[in-house]
Amino acid sequence: MTHHHDGEAPLSSGTRLSSEAPDADPAQFWDDVYREKAKKWSGNPNPQLIAEATGLAPGTALDLGCGEGADAIWLAQHGWTVTAVDVSAVALERAATHAVDAGLQDSIAWQQRDFGSWHPEESFELVSSQFLHSPLVPWPEFLVSAASAVASGGTLLVVGHHPEGLTPWSAHKEMKDKFFTPEDLVEALTNGPGTWRINVADSRERVVTGPEGQQATTIDSVLRATRSH
Repeated sequence: MTHHHDGEAPLSSGTRLSSEAPDADPAQFWDDVYREKAKKWSGNPNPQLIAEATGLAPGTALDLGCGEGADAIWLAQHGWTVTAVDVSAVALERAATHAVDAGLQDSIAWQQRDFGSWHPEESFELVSSQFLHSPLVPWPEFLVSAASAVASGGTLLVVGHHPEGLTPWSAHKEMKDKFFTPEDLVEALTNGPGTWRINVADSRERVVTGPEGQQATTIDSVLRATRSH
């Protein structure tokens, strides 16, 4: 669950989406992914979050797959009261430390949850899911869970890897079913809970830097929708 700015997929979607992953314990799987590096992600908020949430009036927000906390911290800096959720205790510990360093610990509640079985009980004025790609849970299940947590009049923001926009160094090319187009998101949302107004459904190109310093263009699928009831 996570925040990445290197063109790879998180849910951490991790750098490994192994064929054995569906049998793995989710918390153990993602803890192992995070332990591979002392700092997995850049520490910067996801650019599409900034683009889409900057104009919103702050309120309560749910950050699904918060990873090391960059998006939750950005939201808190901009006046949101954030509930930030991830399955990895390793990621959450790092995120909580970053929040303390930023003086924002009182604005963010960190929660460890397994998205395969957990469904939010509260409603939020913003639900953000940034690159929530997992080998363990199909993305439409994440979308339904995220959508059901949006309050009436609230905003759903989903950003992920477009299956045709993976970088040349991506390890996930054989797992395109884990990714989605904006059209996929709109179809799944309109067939799911709630009634929605689609504000944004875009494919956005973005230049990213690879592990050897090489550059490539990736494509983000972006959906922003307002729940009418």
